[in-house]
Amino acid sequence: MTTGRELGLARCHDCGLTVRMPDAHDHDATLHCPRCDSEVHMRKQHSITRTWALLVAAYLMYIPANVLPVSTITYLGAGEPDTIMSGVILLFQHGDAPVALLLFFASIAVPMLKLVVMSWLAFTVQRRSRWKPRDRTVIYRLVEGIGRWSMLDIFVIALLVAMVQLQALATIHAGPGAVAFCAVVVLTMFAAESFDPRLMWDVLEEERR
Repeated sequence: MTTGRELGLARCHDCGLTVRMPDAHDHDATLHCPRCDSEVHMRKQHSITRTWALLVAAYLMYIPANVLPVSTITYLGAGEPDTIMSGVILLFQHGDAPVALLLFFASIAVPMLKLVVMSWLAFTVQRRSRWKPRDRTVIYRLVEGIGRWSMLDIFVIALLVAMVQLQALATIHAGPGAVAFCAVVVLTMFAAESFDPRLMWDVLEEERR
């Protein structure tokens, strides 16, 4: 099977135009798109380095995101801050097990799973692994697709703030944990975007030469 890289063809990331690169085998080769004038690369430049940098930053932000309070609900002058896990426990105690499980998976399990899987994918590319590139590509697509559902806890806070109209009786404030949690989600989304899944196939292509 002949690939676009073997033919020296690359796709513009902005307008989608297919252009011929000056060096088909140079990952860092660059050319300006004749249609939109943006830079075209055979592969995303410094993909693994940027992916690792974003993942490390996301790991560091994951700790305060789960330790610091996400929101504080004050009712009649009294209230206490809640973390993501305390919110899950509170829902369980009130008999809302399905909602608690949904919150746990969307706000705790999914972000950590995405971090671990993206780290594994980056590691296999660095080690030039030949293990099932098709399966790894499918896993990458799944991780990239479920990332948007990691913001459930923040969505709930935003909805509650919008719904609470009696400011004299109750107020809801987002805590520092919410900021850290948003940072985790955004960083993992950027890491998935920076990762180039085509690198998983380059090892097999080089063996066929």
